Amino acid sequence: MSATDREQLKIFAGTTGRTLAQAMCDHLELPIGQAQLNTFPDGELLVKLEEDVRGRDCYVVQSCSDPVNQNIMELLVFIDCLRRASARRITAVIPDLGYARQDRKDEGRVPITAKLVANLIVTAGAQRVLCMDLHAAQIQGFFDIPVDHLTAAPVISDHFRRIRGELGELTIVSPDVGNVKVANMYANLLGADLAIIDKRRHSGSKVSVKNLIGSVEGTTVLMFDDMISTAGTVCEAAAVVRDHGAKEVHVACTHGLFVGMAVERLLESSIRSIITTDTVPVGIRHKALESKLVVLSVATLLGEAVHRIHHDQSISALFTHGAGTKR
Repeated sequence: MSATDREQLKIFAGTTGRTLAQAMCDHLELPIGQAQLNTFPDGELLVKLEEDVRGRDCYVVQSCSDPVNQNIMELLVFIDCLRRASARRITAVIPDLGYARQDRKDEGRVPITAKLVANLIVTAGAQRVLCMDLHAAQIQGFFDIPVDHLTAAPVISDHFRRIRGELGELTIVSPDVGNVKVANMYANLLGADLAIIDKRRHSGSKVSVKNLIGSVEGTTVLMFDDMISTAGTVCEAAAVVRDHGAKEVHVACTHGLFVGMAVERLLESSIRSIITTDTVPVGIRHKALESKLVVLSVATLLGEAVHRIHHDQSISALFTHGAGTKR
């Protein structure tokens, strides 16, 4: 980074973005922005900047993971603070966007909360959004501002390329029909066959796996998804492919939420390893899975994206391996 960049480019961190923002700043050789986040006894949040941002290009890093509502509100307050301090441009860096699964009316009398969250972020004063592996790519259209939608595929595929020789004959299994495009991309990158699981979702926590389309007998199975929440889908899918003769099972996701019974399910399952990224802060749930878990960092990818946005350069040029986003 040049001296001008250090003066004009500021990266701030919310509560859930501190570790990731610091790693991004280390990559860019940039000091992290200084701000105080205080909570009053009644729960209200106060953000106070400790440096001048007038006329600067500012980025605030905040994952909207558990507790989702609190972290979204903190992001909104931070954006408003930057706007009122006369930042030239404000970019919300949201590695994990909350409410992304509520992207449509799948039955009567329900909200489209992903659109509501997008409206709140824009109204608060964000002029750009940088996010990673949205649950549905069309959420980009919910924002009335530019959205840079990154994928963790280069980071995850590089990990599996490094250990490709240890895996033997590979089959990439899509845990549901909607994820076939991403699974096919990984199959091409890793030189593997493709199989698909027919998944039926009955509620937010209840999923049933019906059929396996394709063959996994005698092969190592890799399953990829945008997130692992309660782990019901991946654990049931792992059981299905093992019943169909898979030698071992590895799963990978961008967002490792691991809520509810996820830890217990994953530890008791036949899954050999779980690959995730640091879009969600590493916490107690991750440590409980330490024997199976590998956490990869997306800090370099996000840092490069910030550098390119600041210099008005192409973001898509970061993805030259053919690694595409979902759908």
